[in-house]
Amino acid sequence: MSRVSPTFSPLYRQIKSLILQALEGGEWRPGQVIPSEQELAVRFNVSQGTVRKAIDEMAADNILVRKQGKGTFVASHNDPRQMFRFLRLVPESGDLTHPKSVPIDCWRAKAGQEAARLLAIEPGAPIIVVRRVLKFVQKPIVADEIYLPEELYSGLTLEVLQSWDSSLYSLFETRYGLRMIRAQERIRAVAADRAAAELLEVDEGTPLLSVERVTYTYGDRPVEWRRGVYSTIDHFYLNELT
Repeated sequence: MSRVSPTFSPLYRQIKSLILQALEGGEWRPGQVIPSEQELAVRFNVSQGTVRKAIDEMAADNILVRKQGKGTFVASHNDPRQMFRFLRLVPESGDLTHPKSVPIDCWRAKAGQEAARLLAIEPGAPIIVVRRVLKFVQKPIVADEIYLPEELYSGLTLEVLQSWDSSLYSLFETRYGLRMIRAQERIRAVAADRAAAELLEVDEGTPLLSVERVTYTYGDRPVEWRRGVYSTIDHFYLNELT
């Protein structure tokens, strides 16, 4: 009979897990400074070097942000530097102008099998569906259909979306306390159908990128599923591999 050996977790990873639990519990909110490495070392009864290694990894994961002379802060979607973390579409000109989100529709529905599976909810559970266009310099570049568990986004309406002048993730963080930690994307090439062509102001049959994304918050909980089409006539998808 084969025996399963217990999984060993390095001490700094254990400290990282404890810090993540504190973040998930709302002990430190997005944009707030966390205790110093020395204070955390005392709290967790470990060396300052162990805490530093945990924080270094969390900074590399864009969960925390180090600011020289100020301390370590919880990363926030309200920080302009976070704008292009999940949006990888870059203009050919290289000018990273902030896009404008233009909501088109917002309605309630029941989760189908695919939405339920990807959002880890029961089939038929209430969801919110959002359709929007992302414009760069007044030109539509991205058309998204976004599926959200209603229990997490209570009160989200088209009027709320239209009144918000920053990114959707900034809205989700500010109004609903949801911090997007990581995302998984699937990308393929498609031809524009009539609906996509109208939204992106291109001809039917124009080559587009189809990008499907599931986004996760603390505890690896899925909180958003979106399906979008990207026009790459004047833009390209940038992914840096290290």
